[in-house]
Order: sequence, then structure tokens, then C-alpha cells
Amino acid sequence: MNATQTPRRALVVGASGISGQAVCRELGRQGWEVHGLSRSGFAADGAAAVRADLLDPASLAPIAGIRPEAVFITTWMRMDTEAENIRVNRAAMEHLMAAIEPAASVRHVSLMTGLKHYLGPFEAYAQGASADTPFHEDEPRIEIPNFYYAQEDVLFAAAERQGFTWSSHRSHTVIGFATGNAMNMALTLAVYAELCLATGEPFVFPGSEVQWNGVTDVTDVELLAEQMVWAAGTPAAANTAFNISNGDVFRWRWMWKQIAEHFGVPWEGHNGADRPLEPRVHELEGAWAGIVAEHGLVEPDLTRLASWWHSDSDLGRPLECFADMRRSRERGFDRTRVSVDSFLRAFERYREAGVLPRR
Repeated sequence: MNATQTPRRALVVGASGISGQAVCRELGRQGWEVHGLSRSGFAADGAAAVRADLLDPASLAPIAGIRPEAVFITTWMRMDTEAENIRVNRAAMEHLMAAIEPAASVRHVSLMTGLKHYLGPFEAYAQGASADTPFHEDEPRIEIPNFYYAQEDVLFAAAERQGFTWSSHRSHTVIGFATGNAMNMALTLAVYAELCLATGEPFVFPGSEVQWNGVTDVTDVELLAEQMVWAAGTPAAANTAFNISNGDVFRWRWMWKQIAEHFGVPWEGHNGADRPLEPRVHELEGAWAGIVAEHGLVEPDLTRLASWWHSDSDLGRPLECFADMRRSRERGFDRTRVSVDSFLRAFERYREAGVLPRR
């Protein structure tokens, strides 16, 4: 873009989350004018903050004045049941689609979903006829209600009615750096390792035997952001669903050792029984205050750093889980990441930010 061109304008919905923050950064790097919507009014990396609640249509009225060319949706609301997930997240999408319609400015909407598209929701995980690995985008939906499907259906209807294109981005476990967001396996495992170091407890793998021994992959959040922004400006990506993972695969029995050695903490693998974090780690949480005081860390509230249930759900899967990336490559997006580097780079950025101790 030269000095006489007007920047392209984007709206990032869920700008306070790990994925939303990364999308804001990538858009800014590419010269877009970025508006970040969140309930908290958080503004990431130069984005203009838009405080709004997707369940309150009146609060979304300012979107019409923004007149975004592209919208990036990186958020969802977790409820107690999948029926409630569907009801609430469908309503949120309907309100958002209605809010962007009056200005008629939107050319593309990128929606982040995930591999539960192939597996089913948390409450019915792998209970249906889930797809075989590696997951391919042309697999039919499974016969279990899923809020991802509800989000997509609202998006498809709005795209047809309003005349914009769409893309759907099915990420796996998202790894990266974000501030003020706990749904991040990299930070959760880093905090767990630091607690183990402080208490002398071993760094125990919390997941299933299938995850310990099976093939898996993860999604670097910067790669996810790059794909979502690429899709917004690439005709070949229009009206298409894409998997997005790093492009390599690994087994946790290898990765767990790499992470443990990075932190210098003794480790244990799967020993025949699942040992999830959430019921065990509360005995260790009291040590966090001492770690914060000793190292002068910036966040004493552990609930803002670690999401034990979220990592338990990813690592406790009872089946192998990884995705095929061929469709992206055929359409022109061929970027990759090395997964162990995604973890180590995230750890270092949290140290630089004063969230983790420098070692």
C-alpha cells in the first residue's frame, strides 16, 4: 500500500482471545485498519477497541459506522450443554450478521471453528461416526448436534443474502502468545511445569493413552491468523472450509519430554490410567503466589493464565486426531510451522512479558 491508498478496514470479533489477538497483529502487519470487538473493550496491538456483547444487538450498532471490508470471527461462548451452546452461539452469529448488513460494506467473513467439526462436541465426543484421520474438509457433517454447524449455517445464509464470500478455518489445539486469555495449552502447560518445579512434583502427562501414543498435530496461532487473512483476499479461497494445522505431526510421548527438558523438570508419561490436571493441580496452585513474588511476575491470578479443563479435554481425547492440509496447499496457502518451536517460542514470549520466570 502506498501513501495515497486508504487502508483496508477489518473487524475482528473476539479480539481479546488468543486467536483474535493474533489476527489483529497480522492485519496490522499487512497495513489494514483494524477494529477489535470484545465484551471487555480490549484493544490488541494498535487495533481500535469496540466494546460490545454479541448477545445484545443494541451494543452492536456501532459496527455499521465502521463499514468493515472483512470480518474475522474468532470467538464462541461456552455453555453447560451443547443445546445451550447451539442456542447461544447461533444467536450471537445472527446478531452479528444483522449488524453488518446495513452498511453493505463486507466482502468476506472468515470464521474460526475447529476439529470438533469432525469429532462432535465435548458432551458427545467421538460417540458418532467421526471421520477417519487425517481429517479432510469434504467429510460430511456427523449426525450429532454441534454449535459449529449452527455458526456455519447462519454464516452461509447471511453470505447468500448479503452477497459476501466466506471461509471457515478448522484449527486444532491453538498454540501461541496472548495476554489475558487462559484458553491456551502452551501457557497452561508452562504454568503447570513451573508449579511442578516449585513443589518438587513430577510433570505428569494428564491425558489418554491414545493421545500419548497416537499421532497428533497443533495449530500455531500466527499460522491461523495468516490463513484467515489470506482467505479474505484470495478469490480461490472464497466459500471454502479449510483445515489449519502446522503441517507436521508428532506423538505426545515425544513432545512431553521436549517440554519437560525445556523447563528442567522430571516427567512421567501415561502409566495405564488417565491423570487429568483439573482434579490434581489444585493441590499445587498455592505455590503460584511464591513463584510470582520470587520472580516479580505480572499476573498473580492463576485463573487468568491456566485453563486446566481445556487442556484436559484436548489431551484426554480417546482417539487419534490430526488434519489434512492439502486443500490449503492446492489453493495457494503453503505456509507451515514446526510444532515444538511453536511451544518453545510461546514460552519465551511469556518470559519476555513477565508472565513466566526467566530461566
